[in-house]
This record gives sequence, C-alpha cells and structure tokens, in this order.
Amino acid sequence: MSDQGPIEHRPMKFSTFLLFHRPDRNNSIKEVYDYNLRVADLLEELGFDGLWVSEHHFRDYGTCPNIFTMLSYLAARTERIRLGSGVVVLPLHNPIHVAEEAAQVDVLSGGRLELGVGRGYQSIEFDGFGMDLAEARDRFDESLDVITKLWTQERVQHEGRYYKTGDIELNPRPLQNPHPPISVAAVSPETVELYAKRGLPILADPAAPFRKVHKAAETWHEVAAAAGHDTANTDLVISRSVWLAPTVEQARADQEQFEKAFDRGRIFNEKSAPIDSKTGKTAKGFEFWEGRYLKGGSVGNDFRWEQLEVIGDPERVIGQVAMLQEFGFNHLMCDFGSTRHIPFEDMKRAITFFAKEVIPAFR
Repeated sequence: MSDQGPIEHRPMKFSTFLLFHRPDRNNSIKEVYDYNLRVADLLEELGFDGLWVSEHHFRDYGTCPNIFTMLSYLAARTERIRLGSGVVVLPLHNPIHVAEEAAQVDVLSGGRLELGVGRGYQSIEFDGFGMDLAEARDRFDESLDVITKLWTQERVQHEGRYYKTGDIELNPRPLQNPHPPISVAAVSPETVELYAKRGLPILADPAAPFRKVHKAAETWHEVAAAAGHDTANTDLVISRSVWLAPTVEQARADQEQFEKAFDRGRIFNEKSAPIDSKTGKTAKGFEFWEGRYLKGGSVGNDFRWEQLEVIGDPERVIGQVAMLQEFGFNHLMCDFGSTRHIPFEDMKRAITFFAKEVIPAFR
C-alpha cells in the first residue's frame, strides 16, 4: 500500500463503469458480455462499492440496450456491491416502464439499485427510435417527474406534453425508502442549477475537464444548500478514466500505447454527436457541448494527463482523488479502459492494483 496516510474526509466511494463496448467485429457480443461479467465478479471480490452499466443502441460503442435486464442478472451473481444505471436514457423509454423495472431490480437485489439517468445525446440513437433530439431535455424532465411520483405517491394520474398515464398504482415498489438514490448526468451550468434546486445530485461527465467538474460541484452545493437541501449527506458522483501504474513514467507510457492503438474516430463521430437530423446543426439544448463529440479525437495526451484523467503512480492518483474530494465529489466512478481492448488478465491486474494501493487511503 502507498505510504500516504488516510485522508481526513467523508469516506470516498469507488465504483466502476461497464460500457460493454465491442472493440472490433472479431469479438462476439457474447464474448463482450462474458468479459464484463468477469469484471463485475472481480469488483465484488475486491470490495468496490458499486458498478454502473451503460445503455446504448445501434453501435458497438456499448452493446447493452437494456440496463435493467443486465442489472437483474448481476443482482443474482453478486451479494453486496451496489448496482447502478450509468445512465438510463429517459427520453427513449416510457417512464412507467422505467419506474417498474427499476423497482423490480431494487427488490431482487435487496435494495442495491442506484438510478443514474440522463437525457442522452447520440443522434444515431434518437434517429433510430424516430425521436427528436431537440426534445430530449423536456422529455427527460417530464419523465423524471412521472418516475418520482410513481415511487412516492400512492396513486398517480399524469397528463403532460409527452406522457400520459391512467390512474395507476405502481407495483412492485422499490425496496429502498422512499426510493433508490437518483443521480442526474449533468455538467453544464444551467442543468446543474436546475437539478440542484430540486436536491437531485449530479453525475459528472468523464469528458468534462477538471475545471468544469469543479465548477459543477461548487454550483451544485451552493444552489442545493440555498434551496434547503441536505448536501452533507448527498453523494455527488464523478466519472473519470482511471489508470494506475507503479511509476509515473510507466503510466505515461501506458497512456501513449493506449492512444496509438485506439481508433477514437469509431466513438467520436457524427453518430455520437448531438446533431439535429433536420438541421444538420447542434440540437437545441446541447449548445454547451457544441463540437465536443466531434473534437474528441483531437484531444492530446498532455491535455488528458493534466485536465481529464485520473492517471499516474499511487501518489499522483491519490492526490487527484483527494482533489476531486475537495471539489465536492465523494463517489468516483472509475473507467479502467472500457473502450480499449485490454486482455482480461491485464485488466484484473490493473483493477486489483488500484484496489490495494488507492482505495485504502480513503477509508
């Protein structure tokens, strides 16, 4: 373990992001699933606090179209680790189904569900479902309202702009009271303020640099506290690409090797960009991230090293995690290379090394 002693803060939680990415067509979907399930088993064994499963459609960039199906299976394979949705793209679903399926997972898992939700951004997904990406934020807000009502009220009848229900009583209801923790994917100032006023914690984007996530956490705490919410006992989650090596030199060499072998264009392209198919321009509500998804391939190693990733030797990584704590986050969602083709034994060594060298400094 590192020589650096325990850090005096509210304990940091550590979880891992599972994208279920297919690195190339030589891998079958079954192989992708088996690989990620082995990682999930390892996370439980090593004592990670949680794991998060992503939702994506119509691409190899994430081959899990239904998070709750996967989490139900993981609930049966595990006993302790918390199970997160990272994230459910609410505009692509009927909110009644989300409320029901999430509640069912919570019951099956013994109350281990963490519900991460977002409005989505990939044009290929919205076009595939025949939905207007410009409506994503409004659909998201209304859907989240319906879900929280179904979880907290005995009977609900909703008639809104996008969704309509009959007079219904949810069955089953979540095991956690009043419902599973909800985190909203958000970094842009207006989105952070919107959900902070409601006391809904944020889940910070892995592609946002440190200065932006710092501002997001600062804004969230200020606005939520001013609105009378309990910020001291609310988890703010930050997702980061994480890589730990025995030395700084080895970490930098690993990063360079990853990037040389990584075709970023398969991920950051017009399919992933929030482009309105009707206008060919950035969709309404996504102005804060304009160009980001197309420019992702041009971000250099130095920028990732200094501004984006949690990477280095144990001393450097512990310092970076402590920095995120100072920002106001207390839950780090680690992405140990979900988009890279890392053999399982190498991945196992990397995650185990992190669990032994970094996590104990925050307990």
